[in-house]
Amino acid sequence: MSLREGGEELFTFFRFPKAQMNRRAFIATATAILVAPLAADAQQAAKVPRIGFLGNSTAALEANLVGPFREGLRDLGYVEGRHILIEYRWAEGTYERFPALIAELIALRVDVIVTAGTPASLAVKKATTSVPVVMVAVGDPVGTGLAASLARPGANLTGLVSIAPDLEGKRLELLRELVPKLSHVSFLLNPANPFHVVSQKQARAAAAALHLKVEFVEVRAESEFDQAFDAIVRGRPGALIMLADRLFLHHRARIVDFTTRHRLPGMYAYRELVEAGGLMSFGPSYPGMHRRAAYFVDRILRGAKAADLPMEQPTTFELVLNLRAAKALGLAIPQSVLLRATEVIQ
Repeated sequence: MSLREGGEELFTFFRFPKAQMNRRAFIATATAILVAPLAADAQQAAKVPRIGFLGNSTAALEANLVGPFREGLRDLGYVEGRHILIEYRWAEGTYERFPALIAELIALRVDVIVTAGTPASLAVKKATTSVPVVMVAVGDPVGTGLAASLARPGANLTGLVSIAPDLEGKRLELLRELVPKLSHVSFLLNPANPFHVVSQKQARAAAAALHLKVEFVEVRAESEFDQAFDAIVRGRPGALIMLADRLFLHHRARIVDFTTRHRLPGMYAYRELVEAGGLMSFGPSYPGMHRRAAYFVDRILRGAKAADLPMEQPTTFELVLNLRAAKALGLAIPQSVLLRATEVIQ
C-alpha cells in the first residue's frame, strides 16, 4: 500500500501476513523476557555493599578475628562476593600506616568501615565524618573522645567496648594468686594508645590495694622493644603484665620469647599470647566481639545510623591458662584459679 501526492510516491506501507506479525511479536516478547533478568542482575550487582576492614596487624595474625566476623555476616544471610564485598587493609603493626590505608578505603566508596582498637578508631574518626564506622574492642570511647556516650555514641561511630571496671585490678589479683610472693610487677604499655591512660590509673590503684610495687615501661613502635626489655630486666620484676594494644598483639611472639627466656610470669590481655607459650590471659572474647560486629554492619546496611546504635560492653571474660608454661616457671596453679579458667592449654 502506497501513499501518493501529486502522482509521486511518498511512503510505502507493507502489509504482513498475520502469522508473520505474531512471530515478530513473539520474538520481541521473548527477547524482553531474556534481557530483563540480565538488566536486573546488573542493577543488583551495582548495589552490592562494600565493607572496609582495617586490620592492625596482618591477615595471617588476625585470621582468628576475621573468621568470626565473616561467620557473623554469613549467619545474617550475607554471602561474601554475592551480597557483600570486603576490602581488607592491614597496618602490619605500624599505626603510622592508618591514614593512607583509610584513604584507600574511602576512595573505594565503602559503605562502612570495621576496625579494632582505640588508635585505629581514632584514625578513622579523624579521616571521615560521613562513612559509618563499627569499632571493635575500644577501651574507653567516651574518655578518648570517640563517642558522646555509650547509649548514643553520636557522629558516625558505634560498636563494641572492651572496658570493664577494674579490669587491670582483676589481672593483678589473678597473677598474685599464681605467684603468692609477688611484690613487684612491670607493665608494658603504649603511650600512643589513649586508653592506656585509663588502664594505668586502674593498675596503680589496684597495686596500692595489694601492696605491690609497679613500674610502667613504654613501647610506641617495633624499634623500642629491645630498649623496653632491657629496662624490664634491670628492674628485676617478679612478673609482667601486658596491656591491651594491637601493636603488642602483632609482636606477640617476640614478647612471649622474652618472658620465656627470662623466666618471667606473664599476664596478657589476649589469649593469642598464651597460645604462643605465655602463662595466662584474662579479658573479653575478642573473636566473639568480631562476630558481634556483623550485627552492627547489618543494621547500618539496612539504613540505621551509627550514631543511634548503642555501644555494647562485654558481659563475659575469658581466663586462659598454659600448664606447660606454668611448669617451666615452677608454678603450681591453685585449684581456685583452675576452676575459674575458661580454657586450660596442656
